[in-house]
Amino acid sequence: MSEGSTPAPSARHAQLLALADELRPELHRYAARLMGSVIDGEDVVQDTFTRAFVALNELEEDAPMRAWLFRIAHNRALDLLRSRAIRAAEPIEAASDVADPQSPDPVERLMRGQAVETAVSRFVELPTVQRSVVILKDVLDQSLEEIAAMLDLTVNAVKADLARGRTRLNAINAQAPAEPAPRLPSPDLARYVALFNRRDWDGLRGMLADDVRLVQSTYPLRAGAADVGMFFGIYSRSAPVRLALAWLDGREVIAVYEDPQAPKPSYMMWLEWRDGRISFIRDYKYVRYVIDDAELVLAPDARAAGDGAVG
Repeated sequence: MSEGSTPAPSARHAQLLALADELRPELHRYAARLMGSVIDGEDVVQDTFTRAFVALNELEEDAPMRAWLFRIAHNRALDLLRSRAIRAAEPIEAASDVADPQSPDPVERLMRGQAVETAVSRFVELPTVQRSVVILKDVLDQSLEEIAAMLDLTVNAVKADLARGRTRLNAINAQAPAEPAPRLPSPDLARYVALFNRRDWDGLRGMLADDVRLVQSTYPLRAGAADVGMFFGIYSRSAPVRLALAWLDGREVIAVYEDPQAPKPSYMMWLEWRDGRISFIRDYKYVRYVIDDAELVLAPDARAAGDGAVG
């Protein structure tokens, strides 16, 4: 390919930015189920676009950018899974053909519906290859050929893993998930929520560590108590929201309600602490798709406490 045929970097970046807005929710649906966590899934999405912008000039001019981004997300997720030592692999076995995706029969539709309704955290009970194939086919409705190209498999291998993965997923869903044990919220997080609901911004700033960091999707990282303190200033000038204590993926998080009467939160936050001070804030206000598949468990008194605290 000649140098003159390559689009200007600014044009490629504009193309990637436009696609990012459109594709983020879909990439998250894939990465969250692959990781078994909506929080880890969003980390994969963030890493995907960071890596994509760095490697953009290496992408062939006629290469499909969407498939390329899915491949980056897939590889990044596998890297993280390997680092946790939970990646499983199985040999490819023979399996019956999968129904024609253009005219699925009732069983085919049932399988897809089951995958969409399966809790994010339960997908990790599938071996990784089966997990990837089932998500791409039954949740994201990609073709067998697209899946084969992305995962570097033959179409027959994709069919085999899809058949086995669906069988396993059916068995997983037949087992009732374990009920989360009741937990008491940590005093530090309970205090943060109470101060936020009272709109006590000075009190919240007093909880920040000197080297605190704030991440809000694609917005620039904020670092240091003075800079992160401006985060509360933004909320002070907007309509009041109500925070509620919750748990997600085994960690304490904060559910954010823009409508106090809404049955489901608008988005969420989560915090890290060091020596009683906030060292890290992750605010998901600008990536609200993360909450769509989140299996939040609200603290028993969260709604009543929040309603009473909002001013």
